Amino acid sequence: MHPLVQLFRYAKNYRVDIGLATFYSLMNKIFDIFPEILIGVAVDVVVKQQDSMLAHWGIHNVIAQIVSLGSFTGLIWMLESTFQYLYSLKWCYLAQHIQHDLRMDSYQHIQNLQLEYFENKATGNLMAILNDDINQLERFMNDGVNQIIQIVSSTLIIGVIFFIISAKVALLSFLPMPLIIIGVFFFRNKLAPRYLRVRNSAGALNAKLNANLSGIATIKNFTTEKYESEQLKQFSNEYANANKHAILLSAAATPVIRIIIMSGFLVSLIYGGILTIDKQIAVASYSILIFLSQRLLWPLNQLGQVTDMYQRSMASITRVMGLLSAPVTIQDGAKVIKSPCNGEVHFNHVNFAYNERDSLFHGLNLTIPAGQTIALVGGTGSGKSTLIKLLLRLYDYQGGQITVDGQDIKELTLNSLRQQIGVVSQETFLIDGTIAENIAYGSFAASLEQIYAVAKLVEAEEFILQLPDGYQTMIGERGQRLSGGQRQRIALARAILKNPPILILDEATSALDNHTEDLIQQAMLHVAKGRTTIVIAHRLSTIVNADMIYVLDHGNIIESGTHQELLNANKHYSYLWNLQLRGNDL
Repeated sequence: MHPLVQLFRYAKNYRVDIGLATFYSLMNKIFDIFPEILIGVAVDVVVKQQDSMLAHWGIHNVIAQIVSLGSFTGLIWMLESTFQYLYSLKWCYLAQHIQHDLRMDSYQHIQNLQLEYFENKATGNLMAILNDDINQLERFMNDGVNQIIQIVSSTLIIGVIFFIISAKVALLSFLPMPLIIIGVFFFRNKLAPRYLRVRNSAGALNAKLNANLSGIATIKNFTTEKYESEQLKQFSNEYANANKHAILLSAAATPVIRIIIMSGFLVSLIYGGILTIDKQIAVASYSILIFLSQRLLWPLNQLGQVTDMYQRSMASITRVMGLLSAPVTIQDGAKVIKSPCNGEVHFNHVNFAYNERDSLFHGLNLTIPAGQTIALVGGTGSGKSTLIKLLLRLYDYQGGQITVDGQDIKELTLNSLRQQIGVVSQETFLIDGTIAENIAYGSFAASLEQIYAVAKLVEAEEFILQLPDGYQTMIGERGQRLSGGQRQRIALARAILKNPPILILDEATSALDNHTEDLIQQAMLHVAKGRTTIVIAHRLSTIVNADMIYVLDHGNIIESGTHQELLNANKHYSYLWNLQLRGNDL
């Protein structure tokens, strides 16, 4: 489907406004052409005076004719200016609203996409679509659409006037028109893939910049500034070369079209002049032809620029609509989880495989009783974090069933399911706001007293009060003004404030020193009471009090039991425990 058709279908709620804007553009162009006709009438009055066309319309006095002509010209200019104001306002209004809707719909669609979609999509490229591509569309809506409407309408109106005055001149003058149309389509078809390459190159460049800025500390630590500059140079050169190939063609569009248009103007000038000398055309009519030829020349002269803007916009629309059409594979359920939620979780013969990879879980069974604390242990790739992602429906399993309090999670709304689960991961996400705002993120109705209480619980109050503005201290993007341990304590406080029936701690204390970790472990014992807690840990010392520990290996549960039971079994868990003990002794 053509991108413009896609855009028009998307903007169906604005069709009345689009119709009005088009009407204003047409009326502006009609009144914009009138002055050239009035010049011809003025010439007719000066040349023929008492025998002019205005005299035939009942105005015999020459002065009265000039005054009437001037008054009518003033009215035409006022109407032309009024409709210019109206179409400018309406097209700008449409551009702002449609680009806003597109950006918000695209962002909301991104939020609904499964994590698998982002595995092969760079964040910077998505940002380029949400910003640069949608802004390109805004520029086209602001100016390009009106130019296309006015070029087409002025060509048709002037063509009709030409045929009324002299069919011979009109036929010869418009003879190059098919060549102009062919030229426009030629440049349009050639520019389309070039500008799509430009937009894709811009997305890749944006992705590289985003990655480098996010990892600036690593770049500095490994002194790879020169290497990264060379890498960025390659992306920038690719973008520049893509633009260069597009510009080489787009720059040729205007001169080529201009030469073709000029041939039509020369016909009006020379052949029209000969017919006027032979008295086959009146002087006034010849004046109108010449002035209208100029009026036709300049809009058509803009065809090259309009074609360039049009193709840039179509490339951007293609990318935006491609994002919007990305399928949402994780469908929202219709049921709301029963309240109050006890937090019993059951994995029943669950099968799962990541896209284009071998199966990870095959018939996995795991029951987590309500209110108990269980721990998941295993090496990298054993499936610990994947279990959590399946429970949160960040991925969907291919077979079996996962239930919470006996309810199939696929039948539940994503919002009601995730509201019951609090997550603290090793990689903490903090917003660019105050400490209080970050603790209350997701629990926006929380009082300051509640915020203070959870901060104290996770041993964060001491360092918070030492900051310049305490709880109102701005922490910067991603909490960069805080240490890793401080960020993790804020994330812990945020999860606890949510007060979920199910709490997931994915290496939640990995960034803490041993003393603070011990204090928080004691606090977490109180927090875990009455709620289902799932702990993923590499440091086995943090899970010795868990009600049940499961050892995973390549998607299979190879051991389960309490800490002491697993030590007594003297198998894989015992080996890991002894290995860590020896490491601590060193």
